[in-house]
Amino acid sequence: MANVPWHEEVVTFVKLLCDRLPQYDVACEHEHSNCLLLANKKFCIDGKWYTWIDYERFHELVTRHKVTSGAETFTSVDYMAITPDWAVVGSNERGFDPTDTRWYRKATAKKNLSGC
Repeated sequence: MANVPWHEEVVTFVKLLCDRLPQYDVACEHEHSNCLLLANKKFCIDGKWYTWIDYERFHELVTRHKVTSGAETFTSVDYMAITPDWAVVGSNERGFDPTDTRWYRKATAKKNLSGC
């Protein structure tokens, strides 16, 4: 783990990366996974991020595309879904779904060195 950056280091790096990519911004984070999502700003509408996928709508659009032999087309904007508040970067939950149970380790487990 010596070469794994801390989450705040990743946040700083990604924000610096965003400075060089003006069409993108930091949309989501998951602190436990040490991950951030850079999203095209077209997915930020009225100050709300739409980085999730409405899979039911997506499959409807794919079906219509196939039925019309490609005459009906669609883009990612057509099946985007709002990002839950807990997943948005800067939220108190830092990407942890509040309906999930979070487990904390009390201490590092002792290694069994007996060889058995």
